[in-house]
Amino acid sequence: MIWRNLTSKEIGALDKSIPVILPIGAIEQHGPHLNVETDTLISEFFCEQLHKELPNDVLILPSIAICCSEHHMDFPGTLTVSHETLIAYLKDVLTSISANGFKNIIIFNGHGGNQALGSVVIESFGVKNPDCNLSIMTWWKIASKELFNITETGPFGVGHACEFETSLLQYIKGDNVREEEIVNGPVTKTFDWAGADLLRGSRALLHRSMKEHTSNGVYGDPRAASYEKGEKIVNAVMNSFVPMIQDMKIPLK
Repeated sequence: MIWRNLTSKEIGALDKSIPVILPIGAIEQHGPHLNVETDTLISEFFCEQLHKELPNDVLILPSIAICCSEHHMDFPGTLTVSHETLIAYLKDVLTSISANGFKNIIIFNGHGGNQALGSVVIESFGVKNPDCNLSIMTWWKIASKELFNITETGPFGVGHACEFETSLLQYIKGDNVREEEIVNGPVTKTFDWAGADLLRGSRALLHRSMKEHTSNGVYGDPRAASYEKGEKIVNAVMNSFVPMIQDMKIPLK
C-alpha cells in the first residue's frame, strides 16, 4: 500500500504491525551521464517493486529526496541539508509514524552519504522508543554477497555513477542515461587501508570530498554497465529485500 494514496480513515484502520518503509536518497551530481535524482530514483524503485510483491503487507511512505550530500557540493546540481538537519528530520518523521501506531519501521536507503547518519537515527530514536522495531536497509548492503558475483570491474568499480548505478538506471529508466557521456572514473587512491567502494569496505574511515576522490564525479567504471546487468542487480536485491521485510512483520504486544 502507498501511504499518500490512502485516506486518513483507511490508514487508521490498518493493522499496526504492517512494515512501514521510508525511502531516502539524494539529489546530487552523478557524473556527466546520470541525472541528479539517481539515488532517490533507485530507492523509490526498489520500494515500488516491494509494493508489487507485497501489495497488502507493506506501507510505503513518500520518499525523502534531498538528504546529506555535502561531500558532492563541488559539483553543480547537488542539493543538501546538514548532518544535523537530516538526523533531526528523520527522527521527527519516525516520531509521527510511531504516533500513528505503527511500530515496524524501515528506512530504505539509496545513498552512501546517508548510511552513517541513518544508523545514528536508528540508535538514538530506538533507545528512546523501545516499543518500535527499527531498521535501516541500504540496497547494495542487503545483497552484497550476490552482488559480488555480478560486478566485473574489481576494486573501486562499484562506487558512484558506476557500473551498478548506471546498470540500474539503464534498466529502470533508460532515458536518464546519457550513453554518449559515459566515461571511466579517475579514482584518486590514498592509503591502502582507506580504499573502499560500495561492496568493499575500508579498514578505517578517511574523510574526503567526492572531488578529492574523482575529478569528473564518477567513482568506478560505468563502461561495464548494461540493461541485463541492471536486471540481475534488481533480482539480487529483491531476493533479499522481500524476505527481510516479511521478517519485520511480527505480532505486536
